[in-house]
Amino acid sequence: MKRAFMNTFLMVLLALPVLAAPENRPVPREGDFIARGFRFQNGEVLPELRLHYTTLGTPQRAQDGHVTNAVLMLHGTTGTGKSFLAPSFAAELFGAGQPLEASHYYILFPDGLGRGGSSKPSDGLRARFPRYGYNDVVAAQRLLVTEGLGVDHLRLVLGTSMGGMQAWMWGERYPDMMDALMPIASQPTQISGRNLLWRRIITEAIRQDPDWQGGDYQTPPTHWVRVMPIFTLMADSAVRLQAQAPTRQEGHALYDRLVAGALKNMDANDCLYWFESSWDYDPEPDLGKIKAQLLAVNFADDLINASELGVAEKLLANVPTGRFVLVPMSSRTIGHQTLTQAVVWKPYLEGLLRALRPALP
Repeated sequence: MKRAFMNTFLMVLLALPVLAAPENRPVPREGDFIARGFRFQNGEVLPELRLHYTTLGTPQRAQDGHVTNAVLMLHGTTGTGKSFLAPSFAAELFGAGQPLEASHYYILFPDGLGRGGSSKPSDGLRARFPRYGYNDVVAAQRLLVTEGLGVDHLRLVLGTSMGGMQAWMWGERYPDMMDALMPIASQPTQISGRNLLWRRIITEAIRQDPDWQGGDYQTPPTHWVRVMPIFTLMADSAVRLQAQAPTRQEGHALYDRLVAGALKNMDANDCLYWFESSWDYDPEPDLGKIKAQLLAVNFADDLINASELGVAEKLLANVPTGRFVLVPMSSRTIGHQTLTQAVVWKPYLEGLLRALRPALP
């Protein structure tokens, strides 16, 4: 109890507004929660694990003190919690009259372990940072939500890509903690086949980079970034890539921009940990433990979660409360990155929220 109080006290001190907003626009707030003595699933312990977060809205509490309007939003592999504040999300979800209107909901955007403002290899430990998996990321998220932010029940857990995978895990590990789950652009099974191969290409490029030096480099290695455009090939759509590079010359220029962007914005160790951290992901055996209303949404032109495999449709039969939507390819879809276009999947979110009882005002 004393540790929780001190951690919460520190969190409150750091929960300062991060940007100004026009009148009637929700103002994000961000802060850090310090989890002391965090034990990873492999037995390693960090004396202090920093968990960064952003929030919108204000918690509402019932007479018994329990928060009734909390929503947890989980980001993808290369993102952070603040990814959801981009206009393609925020303008469709959090404003007045939108399905997750910030005047009604208390919305939590954690930076996953290893990413953004949360503790990560590039903070100093480099490759000596504990080798975390998704189980560790989810355990840290729950610690932040419960001890750091004082929320013991969630109206909704919504995740995109990696966050979608972690939403499945939340439903299994903490089945009584949420009313609804919405995993977007994910599959409820271990990563394999083509989805594993492209990830392995990235991680092997890092490990085999002659300047990586086992993760103890002083100068960032540069060879590995030459394979990073494969991430764009998998995540974007052929239509949009063709529009961006309609000629041979523009195709070469796009490749060069992607490589330069990876070199500027990605740390090799952080990236290695990102793509290897799915090693323990396999929710398939425990899908029957999910109690919350679950709506899974995938996109027909998503190469990462290939619709032709029929994985989600098959495995949703193991979730008594589960439903699945496959959004057909259209002029509005852009492959896996359709997850960033909330206007496409917002109607399904609205339907899920309408089905919950009791309804929020």
